[in-house]
Amino acid sequence: MKILKYPLWILYRIWFYILVTLPILLLFPLLVVSILKEEWYPYFFKLARLWAKIILVGMGFRWLIERDQAPESTQSYMFIANHTSMADIMLMLVSAQNPFVFVGKAELAKLPLFGFFYKRTCILVDRSSEKSRKAVFLRAQKRLKQGLSICIFPEGGVPDEKIILDEFKDGAFRLAINHQIPIVPMTFADNKKRFSLCFFSGGPGRMRVKVHPFLSTEGMTSKDAKTLNEQARSTILGQLLAYHNH
Repeated sequence: MKILKYPLWILYRIWFYILVTLPILLLFPLLVVSILKEEWYPYFFKLARLWAKIILVGMGFRWLIERDQAPESTQSYMFIANHTSMADIMLMLVSAQNPFVFVGKAELAKLPLFGFFYKRTCILVDRSSEKSRKAVFLRAQKRLKQGLSICIFPEGGVPDEKIILDEFKDGAFRLAINHQIPIVPMTFADNKKRFSLCFFSGGPGRMRVKVHPFLSTEGMTSKDAKTLNEQARSTILGQLLAYHNH
């Protein structure tokens, strides 16, 4: 019986890439116009959220968001979450309504079509380059001054399947402290089960999101980054274990 699942998994993966590409083609003129000026980014963000919803619905995913605290529309934030799936990008776009800019891997800019918009709207980082990592702070500062928020997956990548939650890098926390913006920790409970990087896996179902109480950075200095890191990771890990044991 499991042999029959393999062709279905292959088709499911192919369908995902069709869903990623098709809305971009259909929305292409609007997307191009929305990135012509940086101040038009909020319009691009609305189109990106529509793109994300089309993909999640098309894949048979049903998102359920529980919020302990809701962001204010006039405030900038640092959104963070555990990273387990390619679908994390879409789920983050659906979960956070405040226009934000992703800080992500430079390699994704090489992807056809998606990469065209990715490199023009996101803050790219080459984690092997100290110069690239420092440049992130300057680009993030510019975006925050424009009233936008920032999103970083602090694990720095998708960890091995057996790891529940990898160690967090300090960058997101130093950045939030540097700009005195609150951190919004979020737990994505089901993305690894729904659509992990393991090719022969996944399927439709619920995607639970827990938006935790925000972590204030007011009055903190860069010396507090590690403590803030551990607090955020402990919050997300505790929620993952609670979901796992439920």
